Amino acid sequence: MLSDRAVLAEVGRRLAAHRLRLNLTQTQLAKQAGVAPRTLVRLEHGEASQLGNLVRVMRALGLLESVNSLVPEPLPSPLQLLKLRGKQRRRASGTRGGGQSGPKNAAHQGEGGRWVWGDEGGGGRRSGKAARAGDDQ
Repeated sequence: MLSDRAVLAEVGRRLAAHRLRLNLTQTQLAKQAGVAPRTLVRLEHGEASQLGNLVRVMRALGLLESVNSLVPEPLPSPLQLLKLRGKQRRRASGTRGGGQSGPKNAAHQGEGGRWVWGDEGGGGRRSGKAARAGDDQ
């Protein structure tokens, strides 16, 4: 685990490396970032500075997108994910619009337009044996 001082020194070293890769002097980068040259020197040497100064220098170097790596967006916990998902369907309801599919005892529209189960008496479809017995008559 790195100390605060070691982390600041590494950030400063990386800022300086990016500045040099872009072939900028400290004065040029400080001017582009809108900070004092002494502030940039302190950042590159790993000395404490205001967070706003670091953001300005990172923006001038084209590194602002790197903030996502520095401080990633927090992910929801597994419990939060379950709450966010809402209710998930666990069963299919079959076809809609009057199509008949599924087992013999599936719901269907009986007399008078009301929904009935196939095993109910008095109208509607008859179950297997009763239907076959009725066909013989």
